[in-house]
Amino acid sequence: MKLAKPENQGFDAGRLARIDPYLKARYLDSGKLPHAQLLIARKGEIVHFSSQGAAREGGAPVDEGTIFRIASMTKPVTSLAFMMLVEQGLVGLDTPVHHVLPELKNLGVFKAGGDKAPFQVTPTEEPMRMVDLLRHTSGFTYSFQNRTNVDAAYRAGRIEDWHGNLDLDGFIAALGQIPLEFSPGAEWNYSVSTDVLGAVVERASGMALADFFQERIFAPLGMHDTGFTIPAGKADRLADCWAMVQGKGRVMYDRGAESAWAHAPRLVSGGGGLLSTALDYHRFCTFFLNKGQLDGIRLVSRKTVDLMTVNHLPGGSDLHAMSQSLFSETTNAGTGFGLGFAITMDPAKAMIPGSAGEYYWGGMFSTSFFIDPVEQLSMVFMTQLSPSMLYPIRRELKTLIYSALAD
Repeated sequence: MKLAKPENQGFDAGRLARIDPYLKARYLDSGKLPHAQLLIARKGEIVHFSSQGAAREGGAPVDEGTIFRIASMTKPVTSLAFMMLVEQGLVGLDTPVHHVLPELKNLGVFKAGGDKAPFQVTPTEEPMRMVDLLRHTSGFTYSFQNRTNVDAAYRAGRIEDWHGNLDLDGFIAALGQIPLEFSPGAEWNYSVSTDVLGAVVERASGMALADFFQERIFAPLGMHDTGFTIPAGKADRLADCWAMVQGKGRVMYDRGAESAWAHAPRLVSGGGGLLSTALDYHRFCTFFLNKGQLDGIRLVSRKTVDLMTVNHLPGGSDLHAMSQSLFSETTNAGTGFGLGFAITMDPAKAMIPGSAGEYYWGGMFSTSFFIDPVEQLSMVFMTQLSPSMLYPIRRELKTLIYSALAD
């Protein structure tokens, strides 16, 4: 890995050097995080790369080869796959979802029922369109939202269990039997929408989702350590993953040496199933920063990237006005949503340094990335601790990184 001199890319090297000691003192030495890896780049050139802590309990330190579970950072990959099919003319943003997934044709909006009582529904005001899947205005939810009888039905059916009884087609069929939270386009709710989008990619392309990712995205972009499972030859590079449990503290969630990711999932999750490295995901970010191309390989046009990275919430609204979600990977103020990413609309309302038009997301194990096309700046942060919103580390990292910009 080649590092560019920070001062040649408009950074104050001394200010940039403050970040690692901050992470160590605040998060590593305190035991809040098991490990941390940070990559900062400008104009595609890496200006900072650091690793701290052990990849596994009592094991070797995190390094550039360490593989992490990136969870919802899978979503932009699935969104890109869909937009590649849009460019082929196989599907459109305004295509009703049931045209590709007929199991979802008769979905209604929850009115009453649940538990042992049959659901009562009302018709949707508008059909669910593909754009609703990309921007999370579909009416779907997540089982972990713990808010309504609808998410309770998701939990009762265990429909999000990657190693359960349902494959992707079975998952879609199960969703077709559960009401929507709201009429598509009316509200915003973090949900299984991108998993549904993965099924759209499969059916519209005629390829298994994992194969599409590998052949059409990862291989062309040189993302050789990214996939839905950990190959046997790379198993020793997978980090341990932890969860914070009330009353118990930090407990092991998925041990790298005995990982569930060593086994192919029955339900392939376009919303959260991928493993990757910081260097691989940096290539993905640079591809977007370069408007759809990397190292001479173009996957989508610059106009498609422009379309993906503007706010698509109805009426130009933001998440503060539209979100009914109890949890997502973003704060709501000053934030819109594009086609697979949160979009910073107003840094003043967000109260975090940044640029209007910056886009980003994160994962449940506290990984995150952002891409700022104004400053030509990107970041990838890797660690493995759930839940992701436990600490304000994303806000702190962004503040430290932007404070180091000198030009």
